[in-house]
Amino acid sequence: MRIELSQDQALVLSDWMDRVLHTKEFAAQVDDRAVWSALFVISGALETSLPAIFAADYDEQLEAARERLLPQLGDFGK
Repeated sequence: MRIELSQDQALVLSDWMDRVLHTKEFAAQVDDRAVWSALFVISGALETSLPAIFAADYDEQLEAARERLLPQLGDFGK
C-alpha cells in the first residue's frame, strides 16, 4: 500500500500526531487496539522522512504549511 502526501500535509499531520497520539483523550477514541499498529507505522514514517521537524525554524515552517493547506479546505471543518 502506498499513501502520498504533500510535504505540507505530511508536516501538519506529523505535528498533529505528535501532539495527540499519546494522550488519554485520543487513546479513548481508539476502540480497536490493532489500529495502533497502523498509527505507529504512519507516525514513524513521517518522523523519518521529514527533516523539517528537526529544523531551527520548525514552527515557522509548520505555520507556513498550515497557511498553504487551509485555502484548499474552504469552509470544511470550521
